[in-house]
Amino acid sequence: MPLSIFGFRALWSPYFMIFILLLVAGYFYLMVKKRHLFKDNEPLKKSQAALFLISMLLLYIIKGSPVDLMAHIMFTFHMVQMAFLYLVIPPLLISGVPNWVWKHIIEMPFFNGMFRFFTKPLIALVMFNGLFSIYHIPMVMDYVKMNIFLHAFYTVVLFIFAIFLWWPLVNKLPGQYQLHGLKKIGYILGDGVLLTPACGLIIFAPEAMYATYTDGEMWMKAMELCVPGATLAGLSISGPELFTNMPAREDQQLGGVLMKIIQEIVLATILAKVFFEWYKKESAEVDPIDESLIQGDPHPVD
Repeated sequence: MPLSIFGFRALWSPYFMIFILLLVAGYFYLMVKKRHLFKDNEPLKKSQAALFLISMLLLYIIKGSPVDLMAHIMFTFHMVQMAFLYLVIPPLLISGVPNWVWKHIIEMPFFNGMFRFFTKPLIALVMFNGLFSIYHIPMVMDYVKMNIFLHAFYTVVLFIFAIFLWWPLVNKLPGQYQLHGLKKIGYILGDGVLLTPACGLIIFAPEAMYATYTDGEMWMKAMELCVPGATLAGLSISGPELFTNMPAREDQQLGGVLMKIIQEIVLATILAKVFFEWYKKESAEVDPIDESLIQGDPHPVD
């Protein structure tokens, strides 16, 4: 059955598109037109603007395009959505926002202490992976997906903690804690390990665990997160099996595998970047060879 039966609003989320466009417009207005209002401002770099635009484009694709609709139909798409939302977009967003903007955000009185606490490496690792794992406990996830406000709240909170998770790795703000060398490698490996139990539970479960992907009535209720209720009321559909031939358990397994693969690709990319930065730093610190030792002294002492 074609996805078009859900209508344009469900497929392309025009309100979310407007929200993204306003974010982009506000970003350039602040960074270019109004940056002189802020202390220690710097010109916006092309690389920063590009990273921010990429992060916004990805955000719209996974939360506003048909990908979001498919994430409520197939668990595979749900996990791909999770991977991009929490593992790919946050580091791009952090790098796309200039340091002087981050400095003003972090120095806000009501935010400073909280930010410094939750970006401590151990706290950031445990909190994000803990919240992610709790969310994917079947009873919790089914309950959250049945309430549009609770689902929105949990999504935003998890995204904020994803920012906290990536901050020690990718931020370059003076005065903020930054991981270096072996600590950064250990942090990356720790993140990979802590997410493994949740993915393992999903992949090796003997049967499909989530009622919002298997029970027709609960699935229809969960679909209200992205499809207007009036549209759903006018449709004669019974469950996600009308839109996919993949058995629910295999769909769940594939979702868990893809989540882990995407995480490993992202972490491997960061690890490679860390290695090359370390190699470049070590090479720059090597004492240059005295050219006179190579060419010989043109005026030797008798």
